Amino acid sequence: MALLQITEEGQSTAPHQHRFAAGIDLGTTNSLIASVRNSIAETLPDEQGHHLLPSIVHYSSQENRVGHQAKAFANQDPLNTIASVKRLMGRGLADIKTTGTRLPYEFVEQTQGMPLIRTVVGDKSPVQVSADILIDLKQRAETTLGGELTGVVITVPAYFDDAQRQATKDAATLAGLNVLRLLNEPTAAAIAYGLDKNAEGVYVIYDFGGGTFDVSILHLQRGVFEVMATAGDSALGGDDLDRKIAQWIMQQANISDNAEHHHIRELLDIARSAKEVLSIQETTSLNMTLEEGNHWQGEFSRDQLYELIDPVIQKTLLPCRRALRDAGITSAEINEVVMVGGSTRMPRVREKVGEFFSCEPHVDIDPDKVVAIGAALQADVLVGNKSGDDMLLLDVIPLSLGMEMMGGLVEKIIARNTTIPIAKAQEFTTFKDGQAAIAVHVVQGERELVTDCRSLTRFELRGIPPMVAGAARIRVTFQVDADGLLNVSAQEQISGIHSEITVKPSYGLTDGEIERMLKDSMAHIQEDVSLRNLREQQVEADRVINALRSALQADRRLLKQNEFLEINQALDNLLKVRNGQEAKMIKQAIEQLDEVTQTFAARRMDESIRKAMAGHKVDEFMTETE
Repeated sequence: MALLQITEEGQSTAPHQHRFAAGIDLGTTNSLIASVRNSIAETLPDEQGHHLLPSIVHYSSQENRVGHQAKAFANQDPLNTIASVKRLMGRGLADIKTTGTRLPYEFVEQTQGMPLIRTVVGDKSPVQVSADILIDLKQRAETTLGGELTGVVITVPAYFDDAQRQATKDAATLAGLNVLRLLNEPTAAAIAYGLDKNAEGVYVIYDFGGGTFDVSILHLQRGVFEVMATAGDSALGGDDLDRKIAQWIMQQANISDNAEHHHIRELLDIARSAKEVLSIQETTSLNMTLEEGNHWQGEFSRDQLYELIDPVIQKTLLPCRRALRDAGITSAEINEVVMVGGSTRMPRVREKVGEFFSCEPHVDIDPDKVVAIGAALQADVLVGNKSGDDMLLLDVIPLSLGMEMMGGLVEKIIARNTTIPIAKAQEFTTFKDGQAAIAVHVVQGERELVTDCRSLTRFELRGIPPMVAGAARIRVTFQVDADGLLNVSAQEQISGIHSEITVKPSYGLTDGEIERMLKDSMAHIQEDVSLRNLREQQVEADRVINALRSALQADRRLLKQNEFLEINQALDNLLKVRNGQEAKMIKQAIEQLDEVTQTFAARRMDESIRKAMAGHKVDEFMTETE
């Protein structure tokens, strides 16, 4: 499938004009930057030849250090050396604390938004720390390429929510980068893999990085990359494997949970080294400097490692099972499993993934570099250096987006795993006569009730002309761009009044909240359907009650006494059952009330017609015919 590369007049790229573009993998543990040079996408090294940049920043009164230089200060100055900051992006402090993980930083309490980290040079937000990493990568690229970057594609976990994606874009803006697009990491890996290998078929991208996990199922055909389903956990990664080992060492060496920050750093370094050594050896020795100059030494075997890390690996297989179900396929239909992320270097991870998908994982691509390379290929197209007819990306959103209806119900506008970019609109109306405004409450999740979903934002559409209930036509449009960011607008169709909002929540979902939302939607499906049916009947009952009361107030004189008493009795019965828990009884009461008011409705209609025709002849209302 070919895509036309459309540019404004005078802005198309001349043959001799090559714009510098780059793909950035902003990782939890390491980050990389790649670019297309001489038609080949490759990661760019620093002056020492290092391709990987440790995602670490050290702040001091003399100078700020990034990467390998900063890593050297991790043990001796842990409070001012920030690592794995990606795990803090778009999250509130309360969310971070729920992980049960002790981080070696001093956080500044915030009532809302992302936490600030106290350093010797002032309080730093995760966005600022990420920006410092991006600045280093930007300088590396511009030095290597010999010119300024026109634009970049930055990759994010597929399961990053709206707040986390926005925080990533904010960090890039702070670093002076022009973001062409945020690209899901598994999709970037598929681009690198698919274009290099001319692959076609169904592929699983298993992306297990330092701090996040994603799995995506993609259908590749003739340059079209269609994401069939995605799942994951934005707070699960190789760091969790290291912490399991570190906790085991603390138990063996009788190290207190209140150990000083530099001991926590040292423990994590020892754990990481042991994990890497046991990938090639059966046993390894552990050495730890304790308080007051004491030492601890122990042996650690591969079997002990597996016992500790297997539960974490198992956690990654739950989203894999869900992704298969969402895509509507079985393991037998998968052509290949592509391993991405540094954690997939571990033989145990590859073994468990191979057992789950019943096929040998594909491991001949460098798992650390493939995401950045895919991003660079996409950036080269978006900046205009290369025609877009090589690929078409069809990504998806991870969770349904909708709005609150009367009765606290959720009306889903865009379902999860819908291809983006996407725009969908739906018409709504007013509930009460003369209603001059509506409140639009945007939510995210899979459950039927607002209270079981996550609130994203609220705004109001005011100035609706006074009309009877149900007459207004309010068109609400949800638009998700290629970066997965949401814009919501509302317009009253008759008057043309308009209101809109770009959704920018202050911080993202809590650890595992997306996983919980999806699990809950499955576990409570019958309960939710019943509850939705009840709420719908209650809302309908309220509408009927309000309409009847208004009609009685205006035209009570049209009823005989016995008719009024019969209607009143049916109304009382509906009021009595309306607050009950039986949807069937409410429906029956509505039907009964409708039956006894039909004569009243007919008389009101006749009365309206008589008033409309007063002083006119019937001929005036007839249309001439040939």
